[in-house]
Order: sequence, then C-alpha cells, then structure tokens
Amino acid sequence: MSRSLLPSPAPSGGRELSLIIALGVTQVVGYGCLYYAFAVLAPGMTASFGWAPEWTYGGFAAGLLAGGLIAPLVGRLIDQHGTRMIMSLGSGLAGLSLLALAEARGPIGYFAAMIALELVSTMVLYDAAFTALTQAKGGGARRAISQLTLIGGFASTLFWPLTTALLNGFDWREIYRVYAVLQFVLCVPLHLFLLPGRPHRPPVMTPVTAAVTAPQDGYLEGEARRRAFMLLALAFSLQGFVVSAMSVHMLTMLQGLGLSAGLAVGIGAMVGPSQVAGRLAEMLFGTALDPVTTAWASAALMPFGLLMLMSGNTTATLSGLFAIAYGVSLGLSSIVRGTVPLQLFGPAGYGAMLGKLSAPGLAVKAAAPLAFAILIERAGLMPSTLLLVALSALAAAALFVLARKVG
Repeated sequence: MSRSLLPSPAPSGGRELSLIIALGVTQVVGYGCLYYAFAVLAPGMTASFGWAPEWTYGGFAAGLLAGGLIAPLVGRLIDQHGTRMIMSLGSGLAGLSLLALAEARGPIGYFAAMIALELVSTMVLYDAAFTALTQAKGGGARRAISQLTLIGGFASTLFWPLTTALLNGFDWREIYRVYAVLQFVLCVPLHLFLLPGRPHRPPVMTPVTAAVTAPQDGYLEGEARRRAFMLLALAFSLQGFVVSAMSVHMLTMLQGLGLSAGLAVGIGAMVGPSQVAGRLAEMLFGTALDPVTTAWASAALMPFGLLMLMSGNTTATLSGLFAIAYGVSLGLSSIVRGTVPLQLFGPAGYGAMLGKLSAPGLAVKAAAPLAFAILIERAGLMPSTLLLVALSALAAAALFVLARKVG
C-alpha cells in the first residue's frame, strides 16, 4: 500500500464544527489580509513610494511566482509535521511579513516583503486548510471542504469594504500593521489549538495485506494517476490565468465593452455573491454528483459567461448573466481544487499533492495580469477576451476528458 502517512481519526461532530469554523475564520482573515487588501491599498502604496504602478504590481507578481516554486515543499512539510505546526508557524510569519511590508521604504525592502508574504501564504491559505480537513476526516472530507469554502467566500465581501473604510483614518502602512496584529492574536491561536496535529503513521503492511486492501481504496495508481494529475494541473493552470487576468482587468473590460463605470462596478460586485451561491448549492446538493463531474460542468460555465460579453451590444442583462456564470464557476473551482484530488488520489500525501498541483498555476497567475495587459494594448479587447474564452474552454475540456477516463 503506497502510503507514508495517514490522517488522524475523524473528529466528533462538535470538534468537526469547531475545526471548520476556526479554519473558516482564518481563511477569511488570511485571504483578506494577504490578498484582497492589496487591491485596495496598491494605489496608495504606489503614491507613497513615488514609482510607477508596474513596480507595485511587479512585487505582487514576484511573490506569487515564489509561492508557486515553494508550494510543493510546503505540501510535503504539512504531510510530515501536520497542519497544526505549519499553519500556526505560517500565521506568525504572515504577521511578521505584513509588518515588514509596512516598514518597507524602497524597492528592495518592498520586493523582499512581498515575496515573503506570498511564500508564507502557501502555509495558511486554502491548500493548507484543505489538508487540515483531510488529515482530520480522511477520504470523507468533501462536505467539510464545501462548508469551509462557503465561509471563506466572504473574505472579499468583508475585507474590500473594511480596508476601504480604514483608509479614511489610516494610511496603508498602519492598515497592514493592524492586519499583522490580526494574524498574531486571532489566526495563530486558532491554528495552534484547534487544528489536527502530526498525522498518524500507518501499521507496517505486508505485500499480501497490501494486495488485499489496495483495490478497496479505489484511488488511481501508476500511469492512470500520472495522466489524471497532468490533466488536473493543466486545467487548474488555465483557469488560474483567466481568473488572475480577470481579477485585475474585469472593470476595464466591462467599460471597454460599453458599460458605464457605475454599471461595471455593479456587475463586478455580483461576482462575489454568485461565488457564495455556487458553493452553497454544491454543499446542499453536490453530494449527488461525482466531484469530477462537478469540476467539468462548473468549469464550462466560465467560457459561457465570457461569451456573453462577446455577443455584441453588451447590455446589463448579458453582463449580469456573465457575472452569475463566472461567479458560480469561480466559487465551485475552489471546492473542486480540494475534492477532486482527494477523490482520485486519496488522503495519503494530500498536502504534497496539492502543492505540486498548485505550483504551475501560481506561476501562471503571477504572469497573467501583465501578459493580458500587453495583449489588450497590442491586439485589442475583443481578441484578448476571445483568448480567455479559449483558455477557459480548454480547462473545461481537460476536466471533461478526465471525467471520461475515470468514469
């Protein structure tokens, strides 16, 4: 049996609920402080440093690239030492990185802090949290992952307006200091006291018992496992490019397609609730569907939504359909990132596996905003949007092929 570490026994109902709530809180705070706040604070950071915006966003991109490179190592450390140790340490380091960013006074300090911030984010955000649930519940973690992402979906809803409100009385450095304190006083204790510890080591198995038990697991092995892994990595990377490009350029795209600035902001605001609605529907009804089926079906919504924007004479109705389709697809993609690998490959080595799956996608996400901006400038908005349709359609096709192979 090809397993080096097994998850802890499943927690009781009360402990399971406490674990999901604790991780939900830390994911909201983690994504809010380490990711969403940057979009609000970046203009003020650019003005404070007195340099071009490319430097500000370049530091963010460099951090994402570094995070992609280190993700497989972090995954292996989580498998070896448990999420309690790694996520607690990561929260403390995240607080220190936020303080370092607040004290940066030039390009060297800024880039170093941004890279540190994205490095430690691999220790505390969704991949690590999914591993915590898998170590606690084993192969039965699907519903818990859905519940966690439902809570985590409120990160942007809470932290975009919170950060904007704080800007009325504080500058960006003071806000990052406040967010550093949140890591120390909230995330570290929750991770330290409520997360599962080191995974249990399995009993030694003879070839006979391994041969008897392996078929019961139902997880992919050998060449089938490698093919499934490559298809998943391809799909996640392509989706990562689209989502990263859209997160920066969505409002520009909507206005370029003829919507007013106010309507574009309103359409963009619909994406967040649509994400939550998709996750809620999956949590309530998704158990009737195979996770891989959910993956390709939800992925197909993304190119469909983008096509709504390219249908000519873009209206508020078509833009609203885009926001709903794109938001639901985006919301479900967070769930399938945890549930599909668990279904196909099992809980053993889950952290390292997610790290390997994440690495190419994080690198692609780092390059996407700049690459897409150059493409818009040189080729125009409609051809650039068509590229996003093609990439998202390819991601859905890869997941469909995967469903056919494992079905």
